[in-house]
Amino acid sequence: MRTLGRSGVHVSEYCLGAMMFGQWGNPDHDDSIRIIHRALDAGINFIDTADVYSAGESEEIVGKAIAGRRDDVVVATKFFSPMGGEDPNMRGGSRRWILREVENSLRRLGTDYIDLYQIHRPEDSADLDETLGALTDLVRQGKVRYIGHSTWPAERIVEAQWVSEGRQRERYVCEQPPYSIFMRGIERAVLPTCQKYGIGVIPWSPLAGGLLTGRHRKGQPMPEDSRMARGFGAQHQSERAKRAHEERLDLVEQLLQVASDAGVSLTHLAHAFVLEHPAVTSAIIGPRTMEQLNDALAGADVRLDEGTLDAIDNIVRPGTDVTAGDPWQPPGLAKENRRRSR
Repeated sequence: MRTLGRSGVHVSEYCLGAMMFGQWGNPDHDDSIRIIHRALDAGINFIDTADVYSAGESEEIVGKAIAGRRDDVVVATKFFSPMGGEDPNMRGGSRRWILREVENSLRRLGTDYIDLYQIHRPEDSADLDETLGALTDLVRQGKVRYIGHSTWPAERIVEAQWVSEGRQRERYVCEQPPYSIFMRGIERAVLPTCQKYGIGVIPWSPLAGGLLTGRHRKGQPMPEDSRMARGFGAQHQSERAKRAHEERLDLVEQLLQVASDAGVSLTHLAHAFVLEHPAVTSAIIGPRTMEQLNDALAGADVRLDEGTLDAIDNIVRPGTDVTAGDPWQPPGLAKENRRRSR
């Protein structure tokens, strides 16, 4: 078990990600519940979901699975993404939406409190204090225990900590960033910032969307049941993204050799790499099937030696990303914010 930041809450090194439970992945509720129960019985006590995952269906499945054992599980969920079609007020970080959507998540989860309530992406239209004020009220009402954020840049993390101190708001205790052998950019500033402020880190996509399972190979067809084949690679259609994808497939071949030399599978190498960083609390695993979960559990005790970590560093330089990146981009990169008006 590791401590989630300075919260004092102890969580397992694997956090069970629930994004694949529901229409986005496994629509069989009974099977999804069996997978969750298997994870809990194996010692995982941490589950992460979000309102937007299969339009709330994931939260409903998690709620069914934890019925009767709620107090044994640290439940995290998220808000921010659109939940009402084109309605601009059914998304984001406004007080109006947060106070409404938390009630929806509580109902779907079948609980009267959420352990970790996270804003899913940086909010550009609502003031930080607007969001923190609403979240602070939820903590004081007992509906939320702790608050966190996902995929935030270092400067936003620092600003939020200052706002909390200056306005006497609850502090964010956790960041959920993308982190994998292919996504190491957060090693430059995000992870050191989290360490400085005592913020827990629970990375998503340690397998780089399935690329680090070894199933995607250079010159071979995409596996029919993979995430990309089912639409999760739809954002990889630009020429830049296609080039990045081909580069990653080249690197997969080198990493397979590193894994072989270490005597582990590529999946286990990828998970162990993420957990090796001192700032990381838990790695989010996102199985869709029982087979995928059992494979992840089989590598739970894998630790990488210095030689293996050095070999990974030689393939993907520390602090660099080999990816097209998250679809969300900082507002400063928008064309209208980079060019003077004409």
